[in-house]
Amino acid sequence: MTLRRIGSGFLIGALLWVAACATVPITGRQQLDLVPRSTMLTTSYQQYDRFLEENELSDNRRLTELVHSVGRDIQTAVEHYFQEKNMAHQLEGYRWEFHLVAGDEVNAFAMPGGKIVVYEGIMEIAEDANGLAVIMGHEVAHAVAGHGSERLSQQLVTQLGGMALSLALTEKPAATQQLWMAAFGMGAQVGFLLPYSRLHESEADHLGLIFMAKAGYDPRAAIDFWQRMEAEKKGQAPPEFLSTHPASGTRIEQIEAWMPEVMPIYRRNKGQRTAER
Repeated sequence: MTLRRIGSGFLIGALLWVAACATVPITGRQQLDLVPRSTMLTTSYQQYDRFLEENELSDNRRLTELVHSVGRDIQTAVEHYFQEKNMAHQLEGYRWEFHLVAGDEVNAFAMPGGKIVVYEGIMEIAEDANGLAVIMGHEVAHAVAGHGSERLSQQLVTQLGGMALSLALTEKPAATQQLWMAAFGMGAQVGFLLPYSRLHESEADHLGLIFMAKAGYDPRAAIDFWQRMEAEKKGQAPPEFLSTHPASGTRIEQIEAWMPEVMPIYRRNKGQRTAER
C-alpha cells in the first residue's frame, strides 16, 4: 500500500469522524456513528430474527423465564433512568427481547433496539438472578451506549472504505454479515480484534452496575461473577465472553471503585424487582 493511499485513507477517516460524531448516552463520550438510527434498528431486527431462525432456543423453562424476568427488570430500570435524565428519546423505537439460546458457549450479546441473547453455557456461571443481572445489565448497557453501532462504523471505515451500511449489505453481503457479527459479538470472532473494545467493556461494566442496582439487584454480585469467569478460563482458551474483555483483576478493581456510587442506588431499589430471589 502506498503512502498516498495511506494518507488518503487517514484523511477520509478523519473527515468521517468529524461529520459523524455522536455522544454516548449518560457518559458523554464522543463516538463515531456512520449508520442512521433508522437503518441500524431495521437491520438489527432483521439480523436478530435471522439469528433466532438459525439457532435453537433453550427448552429449559425455568432458566428461560429467569432470563425474561431479569431482562424485563433491567429494561424497566433503564427506561426509568433515561426518563429521569430527560433522555427517553434515546430509546425510541426499541423493541426489547430477551432470549436464552441452547448451547455450551459461555457468551451473551446485545444488538441495537434492545435485542438480547444469553447462551445456556453462561447460566451456570451466573448461578442466580443477581449473577444473571450482571450479564444482562452489561449487555443492555452495550445496546443503549451504541457500542455495536460504533464498532460497526469503525469497521465500515477500515474494511469497506466508509461504505454506507445499506449499500454494503447489497453489494458485499457476506463481508458485511461478518462485520455485523463481529461488531455485536454474535458467535465466533472473525479474525480481528475490534478497536476500543476494552473501552466499551469498561463503559458497559459501569453502566451495567447502575442499571442492575436500579433494578434492585445487588451490584456486589459482579465481583463474585467475574471471579467465577476468571476461574472458568484458567488452563484453557478464554470463554468467548472474555475474549476482548479487560483482565479480570483490572475489571474487579474498577467495579470495587464504583461501589460507593452504585450501592446507594441498590439500597433505594432493592425491594422493587420482580425476579425470584
